[in-house]
Amino acid sequence: MIRPQLAEFMRRMDPNSVAIIPSAREATRSNDTQYRFRQDSDFLYLTGFEEPEAIAVVAPARGQKFTLFVRPRDPEREIWDGRRAGVQGAKSEYGADESFPIVEFDEKLQDLLDGAEKLYYRLGVNPDLDGTIIRQIARMRALNRKPIHPPQTIIDPATIVHEMRVLKSPEEIELMQRAADIAAEAHMEAMKAARPGMKEYEIEALIEQIFRRLGAAAPAYTSIIGAGANATILHYINNDGELRDGELLLIDAGAEYRGYASDITRTFPISGRYTKAQREIYDLVLEAQM
Repeated sequence: MIRPQLAEFMRRMDPNSVAIIPSAREATRSNDTQYRFRQDSDFLYLTGFEEPEAIAVVAPARGQKFTLFVRPRDPEREIWDGRRAGVQGAKSEYGADESFPIVEFDEKLQDLLDGAEKLYYRLGVNPDLDGTIIRQIARMRALNRKPIHPPQTIIDPATIVHEMRVLKSPEEIELMQRAADIAAEAHMEAMKAARPGMKEYEIEALIEQIFRRLGAAAPAYTSIIGAGANATILHYINNDGELRDGELLLIDAGAEYRGYASDITRTFPISGRYTKAQREIYDLVLEAQM
């Protein structure tokens, strides 16, 4: 059974079309270590599949067929990197009508494109895949013979997906609320813990420990913990300054929970009490936001 989001995406596609939607790619941090993988939001929304090196192909022109290209099972690599769904899991766990190893995508691409008038694909995100697809379409056009019919138009699938994502389901709202609740609790604990003499990174560590303890996968973005003048730097992320008596502390931190993010910013006095000038500015900002 495919996800309702994917079924709705298919319904909104042109009947004589095909969509190619890749996963996010792993990014090297240093040598043989990778940054923690985060799936592309649109890909996750449509498929629920959380592994890298995957491509979803949706083809209303072929009777609503959903195909997933994925990494095959590999016992040796899975010792290092964890379990993979594999080709069978893509069908049994994620509802794909067909599934193939990712290495077979190039050889099957012509058949996937043939007969579709429109291709839904986002150019400019994955240059390698861009090249593969553009070259294949060019080869098909160069043949200039029946029965090969390459797509004539390329459309960004975000024109459909992002419109869909504006309206949240009750299940999505619950996930968003949980992400907000986790972040709110972390902010409250940070307010209680902040003391003159502490380092900004100590507050950051406390917040992110609470995120993980409450089930968040990670911060939704790099936390901003700015004391004193550091709070005036809009995207301050060094978080290595000292908290001083009489100054304010700005915390901009949110949690990511099952793919949904919260984003909370609060400013409060490190000593626990506002000075007269701080109170006046705080009240002005508060009034503007009410």
